[in-house]
Amino acid sequence: MILRRAAAAAAHPGNQAPLSDLAELAAPAFRVTAKTWTGFIAMSVGMFLAILDIQIVASSLPDIQVGLRIDFDDLSWVQTAYLMAEVVAIPLTGWLTRVMSTRGAFIAGMVGFTLASAACGLSSGFWTLIPARVIQGFCGGLLIPLVFSAVFLIFPPVLRARATVICGLLAMLAPTLGPTAGGFITDTLSWHWLFFINVIPGIIVIVLVAGAVTVDQPNWRAFGSVDLLALPFLAVSLGSLQVLLQEAPHRGWGDPGMLSLAALCLFGGGTAIWRSLTHPQPLIDLTAFRQRNFALGCCFSFVLGVALYGATYLLPVFLGVVQYYEAFDIGLIMMVTGATQLMMAPVSAFLQKRFDARLMIGIGFALFAVGLITNGFMTYDTTFWGLFWQQVARGAAIMPCILASTALAMNDFEPARVPNASGLFNLMRNLGGAIGLALIDTVIERRAPGHVETIVERLKAGDPLMAIFVGLDPARFHNTPIGNVDEATRKAVEPLVRRAVLVWSLDDAWIFAGALVLLALLLLPLLHRPTRSASGGPLS
Repeated sequence: MILRRAAAAAAHPGNQAPLSDLAELAAPAFRVTAKTWTGFIAMSVGMFLAILDIQIVASSLPDIQVGLRIDFDDLSWVQTAYLMAEVVAIPLTGWLTRVMSTRGAFIAGMVGFTLASAACGLSSGFWTLIPARVIQGFCGGLLIPLVFSAVFLIFPPVLRARATVICGLLAMLAPTLGPTAGGFITDTLSWHWLFFINVIPGIIVIVLVAGAVTVDQPNWRAFGSVDLLALPFLAVSLGSLQVLLQEAPHRGWGDPGMLSLAALCLFGGGTAIWRSLTHPQPLIDLTAFRQRNFALGCCFSFVLGVALYGATYLLPVFLGVVQYYEAFDIGLIMMVTGATQLMMAPVSAFLQKRFDARLMIGIGFALFAVGLITNGFMTYDTTFWGLFWQQVARGAAIMPCILASTALAMNDFEPARVPNASGLFNLMRNLGGAIGLALIDTVIERRAPGHVETIVERLKAGDPLMAIFVGLDPARFHNTPIGNVDEATRKAVEPLVRRAVLVWSLDDAWIFAGALVLLALLLLPLLHRPTRSASGGPLS
């Protein structure tokens, strides 16, 4: 294949790649050995640590708040600082790879992530923790797209499905294992070990990647040749977007502060895009979106982010706030999704080699939508088995969605363009998660008042079915209007009504997320057949 590409470049001088790119194509990039697999698995473990970190910290925020005496209003910045830095880092992967090489960029990111993790664990207060979280998030954000680009730079097409299964499985298991691991670590040791636990594995990953990964060569002259002036505009845009999405659902989208953030986001983003489209050496190469399959694959990646982050947000809220489960028990219940995903991984890799990726996307997204929508009919006493099959459906859908969308989006890029495309592709999934969570929070907040009115009216009308749903004794309700209630009764009923309202609002959010996934299926007819299959075999 490499020789065919070089010959094609020679036959069409107008499309000829730079000599450095041709040298890269001629390199023995697909000489896969046990050492190659060791290096790639080590990279995947590093990515797993970066994704896991945000999840295990989330379940132990109260302990961090007490330990560092952080004001409750400032507590969200423990997570926001990480996420803001992460979304800024992801689209810079292509440029950093050109400058430092894939191995160099990954090692730099892993070193920074490991040192920042140690600094977080040693923090003595809010203002020592937040800078360390920013560095940790930025360095961790680099690792994710570097691993996915390594799939296409290191492995021949016939092995890419297997490699994608490995990194995709670890990427998706992290959110599932995070709440359980975080609760266990904090209860057994202390919150400091949520960060210290990254240090030893981080060092091992650095050593293995340094000795086993050889993909491309650094080009330090590229550092100053790109449009670095676009970087602050990009950082301002993505950072303000992250804060806007986190705060707007609670403060209101019309709040003056939120409108200012939106204006800042649009100005920074518009300027960064304009410079990327007009500068001869852009910081981010947006021309990747000219490829239809890549643009549509990014849309699927965005929706998948909404579904994945939405599900791992809604289920813990239901189990913790409505059913009063502890973090460790919530994690155990959510492991149904992870276990199903683990079992489906080899099956998905097998199917990926034999079926059109478009068919895989259709089946995967349809199954994911079923798993989301059927969760939209929960009651406050829904049991483990009432959540079981929905989790199985989502767990079975994850790997087909990831494998097929990644293959369709990335498979037609030449090696020199893969890191940039991988950064954009992974950024879309993260943006999907951030925007999806904001929309889900907005759905919950906006639907709650209407549900309160409905429930109160039906209780006042003496509806025994509503009484059962809320958790009241139906014997007191005989389909006859109920008069004024005393203060003691009101205080006893109010918490039950609030819980019922939350359940209904969560159900609305589940259905909203599932409907969005179903709508994404309308894009399927727009996908064209890839020029070569992800498995390297003939296109059927």
